Amino acid sequence: MIRILAVDDHPVLRGGLAAMIAAENDMELIAEAGTGREAIDLYHCHRPDITLMDLRLPDMHGVDAIIAIRESYPNARIIVLTTYLGDVQATRALKAGAQGYLMKATLRNELVDAIRAVHAGRRRLPTEVASEIAEHSADDLLTAREVEVLQGVAHGYSNKVIAERLRISGDTVKTHMRNILEKLAASDRTHAVMIALKRGFLNI
Repeated sequence: MIRILAVDDHPVLRGGLAAMIAAENDMELIAEAGTGREAIDLYHCHRPDITLMDLRLPDMHGVDAIIAIRESYPNARIIVLTTYLGDVQATRALKAGAQGYLMKATLRNELVDAIRAVHAGRRRLPTEVASEIAEHSADDLLTAREVEVLQGVAHGYSNKVIAERLRISGDTVKTHMRNILEKLAASDRTHAVMIALKRGFLNI
């Protein structure tokens, strides 16, 4: 019997996961969590064979929950559930130790096979996500500060306001913006935000 922990802040989605798992003779949903903290505690209590982990949780990012779990349990087998196709989020999750990455839109068709594959020690990554990762593998990643600047742009702040909020000079903001546009091959600030959202640099 494959014992499963489901982590998602939406009860309706957890209910859907429970129904799909209940229909399988070799699977059992042993616990559900709505936050990252709950997920870590429940993992410690139940030591599930597979954890289904949403990336957007109310108290922490799903990747941070994966890191926390695998620090104590390096053999934890975790499948990420997300609505985002971006290569940045996928790369972060895989580096943190996730063995599977599933789009929520395809769960009905792929969840059960992914659980069995990861339980058997294999990785499971959608073709589209693998293609995105391959396409951008040689790109320079945005630095943490560049992401902060772009987050300010996404919220509609001017360079002056971004500089004040980050306690840096206006010239430094301009330099960061030049680097961001170059790294993302963006034509302007709005285009940069759109690319960053698609690839998963930003969470808004």
